[in-house]
Amino acid sequence: MGIFKHHALENIEETDDFYSAIDRENLVKSLSEERPYTYWTIELYDQKNGIRGGGGLGVLAADTRRVAEQMRVPFTLITPFYPVEFHQEVKPDGTVLDKSVPVDFRDFGFELVDTINIKCNGELVELSVVQKEFQTTRILCVTEPNFRELYSGESGSDHRLYQEVALGFGGYQALKLVGLKPAVMQLNEVATFFAALARLDELVTNGMDFYEAVVYTRKHSLYTNHTLVQAAEAEFSLEQFEKYVFPNLRSKPVKKWIRDKFEEGRIRLSSVTIEIAELKSGVSKLHARVADYHDLSGEKVKFKAITNGIDIPYWILPDAVKFYKESVILDRFCLPTEKYAEQIEKIDASQIREIKKRGRVFLNAVLKTRPDQNGKIFQIPEDRILFDFKRRFVDYKRPWLPFSDLERLRTILESHQADYILSGRVHSGDERMSEKLREVLEKIESDDYLREHVHYIPDYDENIARALSVGSNVSINVPIVGLEACGTSWEKDVGNMCLLVSTHDGGVADAPKESYLSVSGADENEEIDSLYQRMEEAAAAWENDFDLEFFVKKQLQAYLPVISGTRMLKDYLNFLFKKV
Repeated sequence: MGIFKHHALENIEETDDFYSAIDRENLVKSLSEERPYTYWTIELYDQKNGIRGGGGLGVLAADTRRVAEQMRVPFTLITPFYPVEFHQEVKPDGTVLDKSVPVDFRDFGFELVDTINIKCNGELVELSVVQKEFQTTRILCVTEPNFRELYSGESGSDHRLYQEVALGFGGYQALKLVGLKPAVMQLNEVATFFAALARLDELVTNGMDFYEAVVYTRKHSLYTNHTLVQAAEAEFSLEQFEKYVFPNLRSKPVKKWIRDKFEEGRIRLSSVTIEIAELKSGVSKLHARVADYHDLSGEKVKFKAITNGIDIPYWILPDAVKFYKESVILDRFCLPTEKYAEQIEKIDASQIREIKKRGRVFLNAVLKTRPDQNGKIFQIPEDRILFDFKRRFVDYKRPWLPFSDLERLRTILESHQADYILSGRVHSGDERMSEKLREVLEKIESDDYLREHVHYIPDYDENIARALSVGSNVSINVPIVGLEACGTSWEKDVGNMCLLVSTHDGGVADAPKESYLSVSGADENEEIDSLYQRMEEAAAAWENDFDLEFFVKKQLQAYLPVISGTRMLKDYLNFLFKKV
């Protein structure tokens, strides 16, 4: 939709205030057009630029690059360009169908730079290097026709290892091909480990002492972990490394270093990623505190908490962003002003309702193109309260939880003249969640009221995610406590003045439970009861100006400093380029 426009600052001088709290001398000395901040990710979710990811990791990557562009940070994002993407259809009986769609990088403004080669399974594999340049940033990709889709195969499969090796060794060659040398390497998740390994191998091959090369690589690498438990991570075998990894290493000391990391012929990439990166960060305060990762000596790894943020101008309704700036709540960098809490107190219900009214217009425009599970095009009237759940359809996020007691759900919706929209993509091959979705859709179909007022939108993507954030009144976020590293959907909801009904997990736990409508309980039955109570409170708040102002103000005061992507980038720069 055209109302969302993305603007960078007009000149670098405008960023002086942003950089004032950072060791700018060290930053300028370290970063340049030829020596950029490099950001490695197996997934990018940036539909505008033709790359459709699978979830929050990819969305975060796109947000980080856009914020870097606004702040004039020399920044290169390295990721695969997958030639196939999956879309989903849902039959009336609830059956989920995956549909593969070929995509071509040329259709989205990427240009072919050249080709490079890696060695895998006894063959020389040719990879195309493609890129798209912006102002001080670029997206640099490796691709080939048989690369398949994102997360193809099981997590410990040969093809998954091939994709990760292609990103690491191929992506490092791609950097050299376009004349860049990484000032720092941010390794997002362990799938990017091979980028740092490629750098280590190059340093040793070019004559640097192995131990000096390890120290240098470690000093210039940041490992950002986005999951909570090391034990859940896939393993690879020595045999797989013999086929896909070792053929791409030229240095014997580096090969020996890797071989020595195997235990009983198996290796977890997190163990070696932790060793090759001196700096480690987690994506929320809670995550950094409880992430259960250990180094090869058995010591628990300490993570620096840098909570994920969002690109506010991209995800929040332009009218809301304009309002925040004119009210001196946000500055021109979309960071909270010194008086943001005081200024938020001046917000009144009429302003909140006007912003949500404009958001509903935007949502309905998107809904005209997005039929529900029955193929029906529907609209949400301006005067109706709208609940939503818009997250990946995975077990720990519990999208089915509000449908545990149909009578209670129906009573809440009917008594408050409310609708409910559910949207979330089931991972390909996840039979358990496909069945859960079928059960939810059968429940909706079985009830006359719910059939008319509860809609499931298939083929979840960032377009429907953004539309729901700006157009809904209440957002449901109920992950099992202890399993969400951060999440960013809830951040978009808070910024768009939705009322947040959530468990105290991930980035939500950066602020006290009193900051939002908190769902809690000693067991799931108690949580379900708490969820319905909170949904009732949220709906009632939209019917009362005093309560509406109270809840919206509380959320904004607690979370505006948290959700800012500019704040996140600034935290990373401070962490990477701190004064010695």
